[in-house]
Amino acid sequence: MSSKKTEELLKNRPDNTAFTQQRLPAWQPLLSAGIVIPIFFIFGFLFIGIGVGLYYSSNNIQEQTFDYTGTYGTKLPCSECITKNNTVVNNCRCQVDIYLSENLKGPVYMYYELTNFYQNARRYLTSRDDSQLSGILSSLTSPSTYCEPFKTGNGTMPYAPCGAIANSMFNDTFKLTYNGTEVPLEGKGISWWSDYNIKFRNPNNSATEATFKGTIPPMNWQKPIYQLDPSDPLNNGFINEDFIVWMRTAAFPTFRKLYRRIDQGNFSDGLPAGKYQLNVTYRYPVSSFGGKKRVIFSSVSWMGGKNPFLGILFLVFGSLCVFTAFVMLLVHIKFSGQNTNVNTYD
Repeated sequence: MSSKKTEELLKNRPDNTAFTQQRLPAWQPLLSAGIVIPIFFIFGFLFIGIGVGLYYSSNNIQEQTFDYTGTYGTKLPCSECITKNNTVVNNCRCQVDIYLSENLKGPVYMYYELTNFYQNARRYLTSRDDSQLSGILSSLTSPSTYCEPFKTGNGTMPYAPCGAIANSMFNDTFKLTYNGTEVPLEGKGISWWSDYNIKFRNPNNSATEATFKGTIPPMNWQKPIYQLDPSDPLNNGFINEDFIVWMRTAAFPTFRKLYRRIDQGNFSDGLPAGKYQLNVTYRYPVSSFGGKKRVIFSSVSWMGGKNPFLGILFLVFGSLCVFTAFVMLLVHIKFSGQNTNVNTYD
């Protein structure tokens, strides 16, 4: 080999270091039965303990549910708001008498629940314009094609907000009274912090008619986006928390969304047992998809609302780990005493 080629090879050769020459120290575990079986036992009992704690905490959460769907011609709550053709009487107001059988420790969370409503349908999920919701002016007047067929109305006027999700926003409202005293329902802090402070913004940080000039509200809305809560500029327009909560779509056809918190005034310690009157402004139709509407009052724990699924999941996975460990232990005991023929050579 010529000296010139030798120089080129030496020039391109990696540095003589432990990293480039792959001489770094390494450790490879030997997964013997004496190591694997204890690991399975440890993790199995650990997951079972966590599962028991989660399941116990979930069961200790107090929760009461009340259906107010209403059916024409019956004596069910809010039936007077349903016509013979299964349509909703405009701005119908009805009263639901509810009875709490036990004290609910505060803070109490108030949810609304819908059934048979598939927010996880692909076309429904994509029918929105995140640029518009983040306050970009160009998207406000020219929404994304993903919003079709809820992109424009009245010819070419863009919807604000556009899309099927916004158009189907839940718009029933509630007032709760106890012994003639109105229970304060707090609507702030019900959405995710990241949604309220980062993801959703108003154009020019303003929720006025001038800001949304040239747009119209979705076809199913009774008022424009800048009038959702005109009394509070920090809870109006795209940063209205009821709107933000609705826009975070659910994974299952039966879902609940947080409506209000009850943690103020005489009810900061919770709701006492007794009879309450729930005054409903009944607007949202559910007969077209065979759904039900419910109101839920729930206490909370360190893990949030009532949800036994996570505790059951830990219990099942921990039990599987322990069962697998016992099987491996029995196999190890059975076969560890048998002699293995080993060929030796002189």
